[in-house]
Amino acid sequence: MKRQLISSGTRWEPIVGSSRAVRAGKSVHVSGTTATGPDGRIVGEGDAYAQAVQALQNIDHALQAAGASRQDVIRTRMYVTNIDDWAEVGRAHGEFFGDVRPATTMVEVSRLIDPKMLVEIEAEALMP
Repeated sequence: MKRQLISSGTRWEPIVGSSRAVRAGKSVHVSGTTATGPDGRIVGEGDAYAQAVQALQNIDHALQAAGASRQDVIRTRMYVTNIDDWAEVGRAHGEFFGDVRPATTMVEVSRLIDPKMLVEIEAEALMP
């Protein structure tokens, strides 16, 4: 099976030894994605909704690079540093996916790799 690695260019990938996404056959797995902007800075500092929106946009770019789209997403996982932000993060997720409605999980974690990060989202897609 052919394997395609997709990089976002963030500084974390070479340190951790990971890819933004991996496509294997018709499956695309997008790693935990945060609100890192093109300049490497966190977008929406202090705003969980804005961070979720940016993370989902970053996921969209990774899916497109792998030849997939948000319509192919079957599963997401959302990690938040404050579960009280669940409604705002969930709203961003719902706006992004609309009728796609992937299976999803949201859990609170004690922290993420950078203290400014409030949200991290993973996605799995299955292409037709």
